[in-house]
Amino acid sequence: MTDLYPDARELLARLVSFDTTSRGSNLPLIAWVEGYLDDLKIAHRRVPNADGTKSNLLATIGPAIEGGVVLSGHTDVVPVDGQPWTTDPFAVVEADGRLYGRGTCDMKGFLALALAAAPELARTARRPVHLAFSYDEEIGCLGAPAMIEVIRRELPKPALVVVGEPTDMVAVNGHKGIATFHVTVTGRECHSSQPHLGVSAVMEAVKLMAALNGLAGRLQDEADPGSPFTPKGPSLTIGMVNGGTAHNIIARECRFVFDVRSPGPRTPKEIVAPFLAEAEAMDKALKARFPECGVVVEMRTDVPPFVPERDGPAEAFARRLAGDNGPPRVVAYAAEAGQFQQAGFSTVICGPGSIDQAHQPNEYVEVSQMQRGAQFMRRLIEWAAAEEA
Repeated sequence: MTDLYPDARELLARLVSFDTTSRGSNLPLIAWVEGYLDDLKIAHRRVPNADGTKSNLLATIGPAIEGGVVLSGHTDVVPVDGQPWTTDPFAVVEADGRLYGRGTCDMKGFLALALAAAPELARTARRPVHLAFSYDEEIGCLGAPAMIEVIRRELPKPALVVVGEPTDMVAVNGHKGIATFHVTVTGRECHSSQPHLGVSAVMEAVKLMAALNGLAGRLQDEADPGSPFTPKGPSLTIGMVNGGTAHNIIARECRFVFDVRSPGPRTPKEIVAPFLAEAEAMDKALKARFPECGVVVEMRTDVPPFVPERDGPAEAFARRLAGDNGPPRVVAYAAEAGQFQQAGFSTVICGPGSIDQAHQPNEYVEVSQMQRGAQFMRRLIEWAAAEEA
């Protein structure tokens, strides 16, 4: 049996060389993967976004029958802007048993492993293995739903889905959901020496952010101590703030963005209901002073939590292939696993690398993790080549 790691290492370098930061297009990477699959005579199709600037990619290796395995991963990465990288983020650099580069951990390492297994799967598979590569996971899991619907509606029903987010190559059976909210406060500009003639959007936004900060503290205090997650309960953080023009101008506009991560069962809107009520009250008060003023709160994304399945076949499958006999595990980050589960698929998260290295400057995946991933794919090839029991 050939070792899949060398090919995966080479493929990883090629995938990392494409700058697929979510604000841009992933189409050059998709086109390259399509060419790779064409050489192997593996059928594939795109599931693009509305304007065709980005796309998911679906491929089926083996027969078009039910009972296959979906290997799912996202092609986009987070920005490197402002991070103090000491290597080229879009080139794989190996040092001290690590492979450095943007996306090596999150999550092109898993994509490379899946593609490294494809040639042998194409020759030997008697059970289908589906590749499901998505876009815009990093900005709210925006791409996967359309692809999941195609899988659900048009493919022979797969038995399970493996989402290859970084888990140190052990099985994870749950993650929190995430919702993102954009808040815009509109005030009225005037000279800062005459604040009574205007409304400072920044000053009003500070009140709303203080309310969110208080809510975040209460969520922490009220968390179920028996929760398997860390942090235990829902968490809330303000990630971006932008407002004002100059120190001597009463600010006309202030925008901020926050996210809520929750294991359920409460929905994000239920969690932030006190804040929404406060924002609505402020909106009415500001409009009473000046009609053009107010507060707008928009929920931009809402990714469902991934709930542990009792005796889930996907978890059992991943544990068998990974040689994992450890306790059940959950993660605090959100992923596309909850979306697959919501569509009715048994799902597990299992992939190389640690979330501790994701989104960091000098992101890396351990070589040993990629080697463990190669062993996982070797066992997957053996499973796919076996006669159905």
